[in-house]
Amino acid sequence: RYLLEQDFPGMRIGPEPTTDSFIAVMYGDTEGNVPGNALVVDPKKPFRKLSRFGNAFLNRFMCSQLPNQVLKSISIIDSPGILSGEKQRISRGYDFCQVLQWFAERVDRIILLFDAHKLDISDEFSEAIKSFRGQDDKIRVVLNKADQVDTQQLMRVYGALMWSLGKVINTPEVLRVYIGSFWAHPLRNTENRRLFEAEAQDLFKDIQSLPQKAAVRKLNDLIKRARLAKVHAYIISYLKKEMPSVFGKENKKKELISRLPEIYIQLQREYHISAGDFPEVKKMQELLETCDFTKFHSLKPKLIEAVDNMLANKIASLMSLIRQEESNMPTEIVHGGAFDGTMAGPFGHGYGEGAKEGADEDEWVVAKDKPAYDEIFYTLSPINGKISGISAKKEMVTSKLPNSVLGKIWKLADCDGDGMLDDEEFALAKHLIKIKLDGYELPGTLPPHLVPPSHRKPLQTAE
Repeated sequence: RYLLEQDFPGMRIGPEPTTDSFIAVMYGDTEGNVPGNALVVDPKKPFRKLSRFGNAFLNRFMCSQLPNQVLKSISIIDSPGILSGEKQRISRGYDFCQVLQWFAERVDRIILLFDAHKLDISDEFSEAIKSFRGQDDKIRVVLNKADQVDTQQLMRVYGALMWSLGKVINTPEVLRVYIGSFWAHPLRNTENRRLFEAEAQDLFKDIQSLPQKAAVRKLNDLIKRARLAKVHAYIISYLKKEMPSVFGKENKKKELISRLPEIYIQLQREYHISAGDFPEVKKMQELLETCDFTKFHSLKPKLIEAVDNMLANKIASLMSLIRQEESNMPTEIVHGGAFDGTMAGPFGHGYGEGAKEGADEDEWVVAKDKPAYDEIFYTLSPINGKISGISAKKEMVTSKLPNSVLGKIWKLADCDGDGMLDDEEFALAKHLIKIKLDGYELPGTLPPHLVPPSHRKPLQTAE
């Protein structure tokens, strides 16, 4: 709702788990709903494989279409509210985690939403997060309604959230958490406004970059599946080879399933495969129990060779083609909705702050602090109105900024490149130091509004 800046058909927002449906929010010329059963038989939509989850799921699945600019670039899957307490004991009628896993394997980004005043990770939420195993690189966490607590409480809430997530998501990397108030209502606590704006901007950049990375992500998934298919071929052919031709098939099958962890180790050594490429043992054992091992195929070395050739040679040429295509095409980013509100105008992120301060003013922005900088300048014994690099260094190092930063400031401030600073250049250097100490980034090149008046090129007038 926050990203689209409009309601979509079937949407309900409330403090309790209001939606018990998966809603695919997609672009359409007219507003409307498509129910799940009709959706899975539509050849133009990517949901046909969801029919295996049965009517219980399809009755709670729908596609909501509307003509929104944001949805031209991305589609959103809105999942049901997570149940907690007694409610989670009531069966949904379909395998909730299996459905989540199906979506997780196909999406570009998974966003976990938490409220700052309600951090409980229930059993169902814990199971849901575990179903995203193997998709850790896609997960982002949003700590919403952070304006409802003060700074001190927010610090404790953030710490508690990271501790809770650490127990559920087994990854050595710390998950990226975006803190903010993602709705259009006034902030209750405004003391962290700047933090919320910066966090929202980071989240927008992450989402906006998804269309550009879609092709590479699909290629990455293809490589994953190819490696997994190759490993499956080794496992299946080994089980086929071990099966007796006439008697004792059922007993042998049970023995092979129980010995699966040992078979994995044996295949790792024999074919030099990483342990991370193998499917999960328990899941594989469950699937094998329903299979007829005698119908398995023997290993076909030519097919394995073809897969190896694809991974070694074809993928590299595909990557170069994707890069070539990306360089020739205009950069595709997500537009519309909340994304446009932070791009232009005085309410764009960082407008009038740091190096951008004074960009739309006639007077030089450094002039207001120049008298104080001039006092320091004349204590540094200027000769012919300029101070040497050595004198400037003595003053600049008092900021305690590292030499790499001060070197960049010197390069930006020495407008005429003579290795010395006049009073205006020195004032500019002090202004840039102040920008850096206030926590803003330095510009790559000096913006026109920061160039000292005496160093600006006169405008040529037409005769």
